[in-house]
Amino acid sequence: MGSDTVLKVDNLESYYGPIMAIRGVSLEVRKGQIVTILGANGAGKTTILKTISGVMTPAKGTIFLNGEPIHGLEADAIVRKKMVHVPEGREIFPLLSVYENISIGAYTRSSRARIAADLEMVYSYFPILAERARQPAGTLSGGQQQMLAIARGLMASPEVMLLDEPSLGLSPLLVEEIFAILKRLNSEQGVTMLLVEQNAKVALGVADYGYVLELGGIVMADEASVLEKSSDIQSFYLGMREETERGTRRWKQKKTWR
Repeated sequence: MGSDTVLKVDNLESYYGPIMAIRGVSLEVRKGQIVTILGANGAGKTTILKTISGVMTPAKGTIFLNGEPIHGLEADAIVRKKMVHVPEGREIFPLLSVYENISIGAYTRSSRARIAADLEMVYSYFPILAERARQPAGTLSGGQQQMLAIARGLMASPEVMLLDEPSLGLSPLLVEEIFAILKRLNSEQGVTMLLVEQNAKVALGVADYGYVLELGGIVMADEASVLEKSSDIQSFYLGMREETERGTRRWKQKKTWR
């Protein structure tokens, strides 16, 4: 393990009941990097993050954070070791205020001064959340809820953030805005990121390194700039997007015929 390796996963396997969701997954994230895992729905991307963050227990394999084994630890113990998981679907508390949701992210911390300083930092990246601090979180738009989920994660003062599909369900403009903020957090705050995404173009646009996952296993790994130019990546993701667009057009035509 290199001296600058923050997160190292080796030969990881996880199951949902009798079904193997990820098989023999190995990956490495170095300090200050943004690393992305690409793959279609059902490839096992979310399972990898859940297993790394302690939400799921691995059946096999090892996970090291800053050289210490964390496989088998409870999720809250992993948060205390400075790694947080921003889950797919945001999973905010809709009836609590925006401020209360953000504050929950600091539950492992005790220094009020540092928590207050981090709250100001979070609001500087997400000023809309400061404006709506007293609103119920459930009244926010989808993009604002995604910002809230990231802000909540930042309040744990993480060295490493695991982000699951931050572009999910958002307009292209909001996706661009959120990924620009992630890039700033990486460069300005030094937050290392492992990012799971279906949107290959936007993920590779911010990442340093990437892994491609199919049917629970890694099938490609390289610098993001190399993967961006890969004909395999372009044909797979472009083909998937074109098929989605064709399906959307067919659905609209059927709706018109009715």
